[in-house]
Amino acid sequence: MINPLPSKRIPARGAILNLALFLILSVLPFGLQAQGNRAPPVRFTEVQERQVQRSVSLPGTVEAFTSSLVASEIAGKVVEYPVKEGDAVRKGQVLARLNTTTLEHQLKALEAEHREAGARLKLAEANLKRARNLFESEIISEQQLDNSLAESNAWMGRFEKLEADIGRLKNDIQEASIRAPFSGRVVSEQTQIGEWISEGGPVVEMVALDPLEVKVDVPERYYRNLRIGTRAQVRFESLPGVEITGRVTAIIPQADVDARTYPVKVRIRNRGARVGVGMLATVSFPAGDTYTATLVPKDALTTRGPQKFIYRINGQSTVERVSVEIGVGVGEWIEVRGGDIRPGQRVITRGNERLVPGQPVQAQPLEYALP
Repeated sequence: MINPLPSKRIPARGAILNLALFLILSVLPFGLQAQGNRAPPVRFTEVQERQVQRSVSLPGTVEAFTSSLVASEIAGKVVEYPVKEGDAVRKGQVLARLNTTTLEHQLKALEAEHREAGARLKLAEANLKRARNLFESEIISEQQLDNSLAESNAWMGRFEKLEADIGRLKNDIQEASIRAPFSGRVVSEQTQIGEWISEGGPVVEMVALDPLEVKVDVPERYYRNLRIGTRAQVRFESLPGVEITGRVTAIIPQADVDARTYPVKVRIRNRGARVGVGMLATVSFPAGDTYTATLVPKDALTTRGPQKFIYRINGQSTVERVSVEIGVGVGEWIEVRGGDIRPGQRVITRGNERLVPGQPVQAQPLEYALP
């Protein structure tokens, strides 16, 4: 009788998973410790204390500073229409072309008449010159001299009229290429290839995206605090983290009789065309008395969800994460409250994206223009 070979015992799946988990947990603390011991280079800026003015935040709507319903200066049939809604166009770019065949034929005919009139004028001037000489020699009468002068003047008038007609036709041919009056975007198509456009007929609707204006209805209790040139901070509901500094460019001194608010316009730059016309905005104006505020550069702020915090460098060159609330923005700086933040403390403004509390750092100063 042959004895069977002894079977190998296969460990259960649960035992294998437990062993793998044990190995991971054994290695993980050492990895975290190694990460914490690294000292990455960062830049820091000292906390400042300044007098700032209280602000009020009001809702607003983004409007186009420049918009236009571009029209044709001449009548004609559209033969080219190279743009569509949403296209970005440069100033002078062709938006549409009209058929110029008839105009070009008319131009050739007028140029031929112009050449004939020039030759006739040249002959009439030569005849006038001879008539004057003959009149001075008393060979012809004054009536004959007057006839030569009238003929010369008539051809001069004909020549100049044809010149004006040619200039008009050339201008019409040039205007048959309808061009963008400014750089911006096409927001509406007003014609198509093959359509007939009358003189003054619309071609496209355009808006310029830089600069833009934000229209805000300001309650009358804040109206007296505003001046042309007053700085304002503008944020956008659909663009988290985007804040643009603008200036008041128009204060309309006529209130809405029901709401008792005054229309105010704030002009902003829109580099990169991030902001769109019609976006909802929140505009912060200075209002009320001044007070002492603790300020840090906006680059020091880190946001995770609704929470905002900064990294502060301790005396041992390790970082501490401090939760803060924000207040008034002043240029590149912003007011922070909470966390026992005091003037002179060092907050990290570069390299704060991947830090962990307690991590050592190699810190170098970074200066910002004082608020």
